[in-house]
Amino acid sequence: MFAKSLLVAASVAAVMFAAPLAQADTVKATATLKSDAPGAVINKYVYGQFSEHLGAGIYGGTWVGEDSAIPNTRGIRNDIVAALKDLHVPLIRWPGGCFADEYHWRDGIGPRDKRPSRKNNWWGGTPETNHFGTHEFFDFAEQVGADAYVNINMGSGSPTEMREWIEYMTSPGQDTLAQERRSNGRDKPFKVPVIGLGNETWGCGGEMRPEYYSDLYRQYTPFFHKNADNPAARVAVGPAGDDVNWTEVVMKNIGPNRMEAIALHYYTLPTGDWGKKGASIKFTQQEWVDTFAQTMRMDGFIQKHIAIMDKYDPEKKVALYVDEWGTWYDVEPGTNPGHLYQLNTLRDGVLAAANFNIFHKYPDRVKMTAIAQTINVLQAVILTDGDKMALTPTYHAFKMYVPFQDATMIPLDVQAPAYTLGGKTIPSFNASAAKAKDGHVYIGIANMNPIDGLNLSIDLASLKAKGVSGQVLTAPKMDSLNRPGAKPEVVPVDYKGGKVKGSTLTLDIPAKSVVVVRLD
Repeated sequence: MFAKSLLVAASVAAVMFAAPLAQADTVKATATLKSDAPGAVINKYVYGQFSEHLGAGIYGGTWVGEDSAIPNTRGIRNDIVAALKDLHVPLIRWPGGCFADEYHWRDGIGPRDKRPSRKNNWWGGTPETNHFGTHEFFDFAEQVGADAYVNINMGSGSPTEMREWIEYMTSPGQDTLAQERRSNGRDKPFKVPVIGLGNETWGCGGEMRPEYYSDLYRQYTPFFHKNADNPAARVAVGPAGDDVNWTEVVMKNIGPNRMEAIALHYYTLPTGDWGKKGASIKFTQQEWVDTFAQTMRMDGFIQKHIAIMDKYDPEKKVALYVDEWGTWYDVEPGTNPGHLYQLNTLRDGVLAAANFNIFHKYPDRVKMTAIAQTINVLQAVILTDGDKMALTPTYHAFKMYVPFQDATMIPLDVQAPAYTLGGKTIPSFNASAAKAKDGHVYIGIANMNPIDGLNLSIDLASLKAKGVSGQVLTAPKMDSLNRPGAKPEVVPVDYKGGKVKGSTLTLDIPAKSVVVVRLD
C-alpha cells in the first residue's frame, strides 16, 4: 500500500498544492492499552499559551482599548476571551519571548496616557505603546481563567528590577510597591505561579554561554525571595532543540534546589532552514511529510534532555517546560516580516495533536508547554481581522484534547507503520490515552498520513467498555483553513467510525485527521 502511495505522490507532487488528495488505501495497525499500569498525571499546564508583544498578538488581537467599537471588557476583546475560556486555557506566558529581555515593567503601569512609547526592536520596529502592561495582562488572564507565567528581563535588566516587579505584583503588605499597585487599581496581590528568569539567553536574550547564564541565574536567585508571598516556580532558560550541552551545564551548575523547571524551545520548520522555512499554504505532499518529519524530532529531543535531567535530578524535582513550540513558516506575502503572521491549516491542527501525544508520554517531567503563539502570530489558535475572528484548526485540536488536562496517562503501546516520501520517513500516526477526571478513558490519534486512512485495532486488555464516541477533525485539502470573516473549512464533527467488540476497540480514521474518542 505504501508503494502505491509513493507512485501517486511522485506523479502529482509538483502540482498538488490545494487540490484534494484522494484516499489511496487503508493502513492497518494495532495497539495495546495498558490500563493496569497507569502513569503520572498529565499536568493541565501542558495546554498553555504564549502571548508576546509581537505583531498583532497583543494589539488588535487581545487588546483593542476601552474606546474600541469592538466589544471589549476594559479594553480586552470579549470574543477572544470567550474562545479561550472554551479551551480551558490553564496558563498564559507573557510578555515574551525576545521582547521580555528589553521590557521594563515600569513602562507598563500607571495612567496609559503617561506611559512611554518604545520601539519594538525585535519585531518589526513598530511602536510599543505600553498600553497593555502588568495590570492589563493579569486582567486578561483572570478573564480567561488562566494562571500567569511572567518572564522577567535578565538580558537588559537587573536583580533589583526583578525583585521590585515581583514585590509590586505579589506583596500583600503596606510597603511602597504594594501601595503603588493599589494606587494603580489593584488592592489584592496578583497570583503569579510561574516566573521565568530570562528567555533564550543563548540567543536574543544575551548571547550567553551556559556557564555565564548559570552564574547570572545564581546571582539573581537570592533576590527572588521565594516565600509565602512569592511561591512561584522558577524557570531557568533551557536549550534550543538538541543542545544537550546547555542542559548539562545548567543542570550541573544551577542544580535542582534553585529551580523548579528548565525550558526547552523547538520550532517546526518544514525545510529546517531559517532562511527559507516553507509556506503556510499551497504546499506539496512532500512538504507535508517534511513538516511532520521535523516535528517528530520533538520526541527525541525530550528524551535526550530528560536523560541529562535524570543524571542531576534523579528525584525529578525539576520539570521540563516546552514553553515555545509550534510551526514557523515564511510570513504571508505583503505582511510585515517582523510580525510573523502565517495562516493556519489542517496540517497545523494535525501537527498540534501529534505534539500533544508526544508530551503525554513524559508526564513525570513535561509539566508545561506553551504554543507560540495565542493570536495572530506563528501557529496561532485564533486569527483576527478587525472585528472578525477565526478559530484555527490548531484551536480545534486544543479543544478536542481538553479532557487530557489533569488526566492520568495510560500507556498505549502503538505499532505504527512508517510512511516514506522523497527520502523522509514519518510514523503514519501517533496516539495517546488517559483516564480523565470525569472517569472516562480518552484516546487521541493524529493521522499524519496525508493519503491513507487508518484502521486501528486496540486491545483494551482489562478495561471494560461498551461503546465509543468522539470527534474527528479533517478536511478535503491538506491546506484547508479558516479565515476571519469566511465560512470555516476545518471544524470538528461527531466521529462515527469506532466500535467495541469484547476487549477490542476498532477505529476507522480518515487520512490527515485528528480523532479523539471517549470510551463509555
